[in-house]
Order: sequence, then C-alpha cells, then structure tokens
Amino acid sequence: MKLFRFFKSLQAKYLLIIFTAIFVMQISLIISALILTNTNVDDLERDYAGVEDKWHQDAGDMQTVSRETVMAHFREWKQAYPDAGMFWVNGDGRLSAELDSAVDLPTEWDAAYTAQFIKDRYNGNPYTVVAFLGQEENQGFIVLEMPRVVMDNATSDRTWVYSVTFLVLIFLFMIVSLIFFRQIRKRLLNLQKAMAVRDVDNLPVLIDVKKDDEIGQLETAFNTMVNELRESREREQEEEQLRRELIANLSHDLRTPLTKMRAQMDAISKEGLSDGGQQAVERLEGSIDSIDRLIENLMSYTLLTASKLKYQPEETDVIRHVRTSLASWYPLFEQENFEIDVQLEPFENNDWLIDPLWMDRVFDNLLQNVIRYAKDGRYIGVTTETTGDYDAIVISDHGPGMDHEESEKGAGIGLSIVDMMVRQMGLDWDVESDEDGMTVRIKKHKGQNNEAGD
Repeated sequence: MKLFRFFKSLQAKYLLIIFTAIFVMQISLIISALILTNTNVDDLERDYAGVEDKWHQDAGDMQTVSRETVMAHFREWKQAYPDAGMFWVNGDGRLSAELDSAVDLPTEWDAAYTAQFIKDRYNGNPYTVVAFLGQEENQGFIVLEMPRVVMDNATSDRTWVYSVTFLVLIFLFMIVSLIFFRQIRKRLLNLQKAMAVRDVDNLPVLIDVKKDDEIGQLETAFNTMVNELRESREREQEEEQLRRELIANLSHDLRTPLTKMRAQMDAISKEGLSDGGQQAVERLEGSIDSIDRLIENLMSYTLLTASKLKYQPEETDVIRHVRTSLASWYPLFEQENFEIDVQLEPFENNDWLIDPLWMDRVFDNLLQNVIRYAKDGRYIGVTTETTGDYDAIVISDHGPGMDHEESEKGAGIGLSIVDMMVRQMGLDWDVESDEDGMTVRIKKHKGQNNEAGD
C-alpha cells in the first residue's frame, strides 16, 4: 500500500522525469556516436584514430593485390574522403598506383627514401597513414594523405553534433521540469484561492480533489477541515438556539413568581406595619423591580443577538422624543433628590431615522444605571452637543464611574443592549468615565443617513 502511494506521489513522478532524461540522454548520445562511427567506408569515423585503424584494416584484409584491386580500393576511399591522396609502392620498391597525390612522387623507392618519407610525414601536414598490403610485407605498402584541416573539421563536426544533442536534451529536460512545476504551482494557487473564498456561512468552500498525490492529500485534509468547521458551526448554532430558548423559557417562568411576590407584597403593605416593616417592604419591592429589569434586559439581549427583536425605523424629532422620555423619569429623580440639568438645544436637523421604542429602551437603560449606580452623586444632566463632525445627546452623572466594582456587576448587560441598539439604528456612542462621574454621548455623524445596520 505504501509502495503504491509512493508511485502516485509527486516525488515519484519527478524521479521518473529525471531517470527518463538520463536514459534518453545516454541513448541519444550513443545513437549519435553510432551514426558517426559507422564501420562502412562511406561513413567512416572522421577522426585520426578511426581513419588510421580503418586504413590498416582494409589494407591487411586485401586478398588479391594488383593494380586494379588497389585502385578500386583507392576510389572507394576517395568517395568518403574527396580531399585525400593515395599511392602504392609494391614489394620491389616501385610506384605502382597513384590517385591525387599531393606531391610528385619518385618512381623508385629504396629503404632510405622510404624511411625519410615516413620521418618527414610523422605528425606533419598532410596527415599520412602507411599500411602494408595483405598478410605479407612483400606486397609493398599503400599510403593515405589527407590535409589536417579536413580531419580537424571532421573532429569538430563530431564534437558539435554531440554538443548540440546534449544541449537539446538539457533544454527538453528543462521544459518538462518547467511544465511539471508549473502544474504544481497552479494547483497550489487554486488551493490558496479556495481558502480565501467563503460561502454563505462564511466558511471556506470545498475543493474538487482530482489526484491522489501530496497536493491531493493536502486538498483532502483541507476538505476534512472545512467539513469539521461546518459541523462545529452547526453544533454551535444548535447550542445557541437551545440557550436562547432556555433563557426565554426561564424569563417567562421567573416572571410568574415575581408577579405573585408583588401581589403578596402589596397585601402585606396594607397590613398595619411598623415604620421598619414598611421600609423592609419597600426594599423588597425595589429588589423585585431590579430582578424584573434584569430579566427584561436578559430577554432583550437574547432577542437582539438572535435578530428577532423587531426594528421599525422612522423619521423622529429626537429633541422632542428625548424630552418626552425624560418626563416619565422626572418624578423618580426628584424622589431620589437628584439635581436635574436638562439643556436640549435644537440641532440643525432634529430628524433622526430611529426606532422610537428602541430609543426609549436605550434611554431607560442609561437612566436606570444612573439611578442605581450613580445615586450618590445626586446629579443627572441631559444636554446636546454639536461639533463639525456630529450631533449628540449627552447624558452625564456624578457617580463613581464605570471602574467602580458595583457598577461593573450590574451595568454590563444594560450597556450591551444600548450598544447593540444604538449601532443597529446606525448611530454611534462613546463613554467617558472617571472618579467624578460618567458621560455618555449618542452621536449621529453629519452627512450620515443612519439607516439600520446589519
């Protein structure tokens, strides 16, 4: 199984390319050498050693020695080497046959002249080869003369053929390698592109796996990861849905006993109680109201995160709307002895595209936090602020600020609801908090058409 997978791998494929290139290169060079080293006279190997060996071999193989056979031999070599000259000196030292010799030759050859001739031609120009005829030396010898430039060109031609063959093979190997790695690069780029693409669930899309090599295994692993992410997302959504349903059911179930507790507290308050008892009842009623508000906030938060709280924006005079919302809170702030500072100056454009009920909920949460967590400051300020960038409704208090431990425990979910509602209405907000109090700005940026966010 492992061996089978290896043969399907990219490593095996590239090794096959290398081995094929080496094999083809060797075969091509051998074929080129064979073409250039054909043993026929017409295709003699055109280099010094090949010419000399062939001349000796043909001279020694000649069975019948006569002027006609020698001249036939000369003419055969003349076809292969047109620039060559040849002659025969017989066993009696006489020049018996000649074909295109380069110099005038004597008719009679003695031993001294022959030795001097061989000495003069050794490593000289023209290139000279002397070979005895037949199997016995008494048949004389034949001489081949050839300009060295012819032999040098022949050797250069052979080297050129080898060089060109080698370069062509190297070029073909580079082309095949380039195609191989280009395909790998293309598949990797497709994988990278697939990783960047997202479906409607913002998850990567699956890749079509076509090959079972290393990249194919990587694509398979990527698909496995995507499937696991999708399954995890589905489980998360199911768990989120269960959590929301649980919160909704708990909110409904908790309100029933709270309603009964209010009824019982109302009945107790009508009994003849001492001042201490009456204060205890009032504190209990306040605690019940706090629990009810927390349940309401929890329910609203759950609906907002599930995008199930209906949003109905409309053009609203925000200054007038804020005044109306504050009117219902005046008695409570006065009861708690708050200094109320309201300075609502008109904007250049008072009409904001908001959901009036949502804006009421935003102000209710902010003002509830003031009463609950900034009561010691005994101050509530609601003003307007205009800059070159935005118009804003500003709510400030003189409480301990957001860093106070008690505020952190109770205000979190209410401010989370404020954040989601404000942003859903296309507005912006920020909070400044220190030991001298907290300031909240609800902003509409100028030139902005604050339509509902996603």
